[in-house]
Amino acid sequence: MNLRISGLRLRIFPPPTREREWRVQRRCLASRFAANRRTWHLSGSASKNVPLGSRNPLPKTAQRKFKTQNSTLNTRLILLVALIMTLVPVLASAKLAIFTDGRVIKVDDARLEGSEIILDLKGGGTLRVSAVRVDRIIADEVIEPETNSPFGELDCPASWSDIELPKNLPFRDFIASSARASDLDPWLVAAVVQTESAFDSQAVSRAGAAGLMQLMPAAAAEHEVHDVFNPAENLRGGAEHLRIMLDRFDSLPLALAAYNSGATTVTRYNGIPPYKETRNYVRRVLELFCPKN
Repeated sequence: MNLRISGLRLRIFPPPTREREWRVQRRCLASRFAANRRTWHLSGSASKNVPLGSRNPLPKTAQRKFKTQNSTLNTRLILLVALIMTLVPVLASAKLAIFTDGRVIKVDDARLEGSEIILDLKGGGTLRVSAVRVDRIIADEVIEPETNSPFGELDCPASWSDIELPKNLPFRDFIASSARASDLDPWLVAAVVQTESAFDSQAVSRAGAAGLMQLMPAAAAEHEVHDVFNPAENLRGGAEHLRIMLDRFDSLPLALAAYNSGATTVTRYNGIPPYKETRNYVRRVLELFCPKN
């Protein structure tokens, strides 16, 4: 008996003979011929022109070998996809925890548990902090800072305007009343709501931002929002917070950047922070509210 290695399997074959080798060669030639001509030629009483799809041109041994190889390939592909899906969340989960006092900590993950935010620190370990001490949690993607504002001069006043919102806009009356109370353009508030939650009053982020304007626990406590899932309360608190940012920075792009990444980051960089998430956030809101710019 001869021992042959085929792929990762061991098979034992009987000693080859001329007759056996001739049969194998004949089958291989027949298979190749059928594949090239797209027909399978049969002898005897069978038709001489049978379409290739109606019969399998491969010998049974080759069929079994093909199925085995195909099954092994599928298994390897499944394992590769599973490995990629396991690694992607790890690579994409790097975040920045921005505290209300201006400190910034790089973390692997952040999640709200009760009245605390659990921070998974890089290199291992966790840190439990009161939720009201964390201003924002954003993605840890930093781009090159720009000296001048990438948005230029805006010709869209952020103060109250009596231009009516579309009648079919969700929470239209609540948006208008909260905007008027904070001297904001209702279209600006609607643009922030669209960007933050897509008008989903029950939206919750893993880090604890909740409701239409995605208020963090710190902002909700500051503006006395007792129920972040109540549309009227959430809109009132979010509009008040945005008005404070506008009064502080006297610039709509800077106010939006502060709403997204915290006021202390805007102060530190003396402009829009070089965070990709923040830059994209400001751009999306302005495209909705001030499309001409």
